[in-house]
Amino acid sequence: MKEEPAVKVEEKVLDVDASMQGSLTFKDPVNLRINGKFEGSLDTKGSLTIGENAQVRASIVGEDIVICGKVFGNVTSSSSLNLSRSAHLTGDIRTPRLSIDEGAIFQGKCQMDAKDAKVSRSTVQEMLMTVEELAKYLEVDSNSVLDWAQKGRIPAEKQGNGWKFDRVKVDAWIASEKIK
Repeated sequence: MKEEPAVKVEEKVLDVDASMQGSLTFKDPVNLRINGKFEGSLDTKGSLTIGENAQVRASIVGEDIVICGKVFGNVTSSSSLNLSRSAHLTGDIRTPRLSIDEGAIFQGKCQMDAKDAKVSRSTVQEMLMTVEELAKYLEVDSNSVLDWAQKGRIPAEKQGNGWKFDRVKVDAWIASEKIK
């Protein structure tokens, strides 16, 4: 009997003591652990763990996500999301499987898809962003984003007292070079 080699998933560890900003995207499956401060956006395949001492301000997209520290931003998981007892999450979540340990703090909205369904990547990218998230995504001042939204220069939806931006529409807007 021929033994097949095990597929090894490379573990990438992000351990940041100083503040780090930007976008992290992993196309291949990784085991990513964030300890420290991170601000921006995370798009991963594989597992993502936000360590107990971590402070993250980001929109997060991933497969299997475990949050032990503080997260401010929307979280979308295509497989499972676990909030450990030390977790503090402020933001909306979307996942087919959710586990919240006693003691965890969650402030936001939750959307759960059918038990055996997976959130598709196209659905994940349709998440709405806030003015602040879009400003970070575009690397511009949030006042510029507000001005563009009020003048109808950027695809935006008025929701209550604020604005929301569909990432797919914004990406199309950028591709059409209207961001001048």
